[in-house]
Amino acid sequence: MRALLLACVLGSAWAMPSMAQNRFPSIPPDQMTPEQRTLAAAIQGGPRASVPGRDNSIGGPFNPWLRSPAVGDLLQQLGAQLRFRTSIPTALNEFAILIAAREWSSQYEWYAHHRLAMAAGLPASVAADLAQGRRPEGMNDEQRIVWEFCTEMHRNHFVSDATFDAAKQRFGERGVIDLIAVSGYYVTVAMTLNTARVGLPEGVAPPLPELRR
Repeated sequence: MRALLLACVLGSAWAMPSMAQNRFPSIPPDQMTPEQRTLAAAIQGGPRASVPGRDNSIGGPFNPWLRSPAVGDLLQQLGAQLRFRTSIPTALNEFAILIAAREWSSQYEWYAHHRLAMAAGLPASVAADLAQGRRPEGMNDEQRIVWEFCTEMHRNHFVSDATFDAAKQRFGERGVIDLIAVSGYYVTVAMTLNTARVGLPEGVAPPLPELRR
């Protein structure tokens, strides 16, 4: 019995590594290089500065990206484009981001974007089903198209003709590319967060359950 319990514990640890230790400590402003200070100012300014309730600290994936300022600047510019100037309606765009967060079990990414998805009008029940790894019930046609398109990309690495045609008909060719781009970008964000072990704010419980596929 003890051996079985130990195997279960080890299996859980393998499936979802501890996120307790942030591998990239915050860099005090007076210790930043000129390139890092320029990147920090770009992150703190621009369209992100107008997001209600936004913490103006260099958190999330941005603190790790300070280690490579040129790459970090390109990434933050792409993120701003895909969040604030995309052709995809905000609620659906945030839905696509949550799909990426769920596929990568990225706790911080889900935490950061769930409230944005709710504020934009994504039904809470759709997000709740997604968090559990289920095909959400009660999706409207647009939500279903986004879910099928993004899920096929993440899991199959291809998109069927039927799914592609539905996305193209509803969102146009630009919308198809925007969905691909936002999905890929937030995979990069999830990789950064999970590799860096960026923790949740104190007192916030992990919002995503462990999934076994």
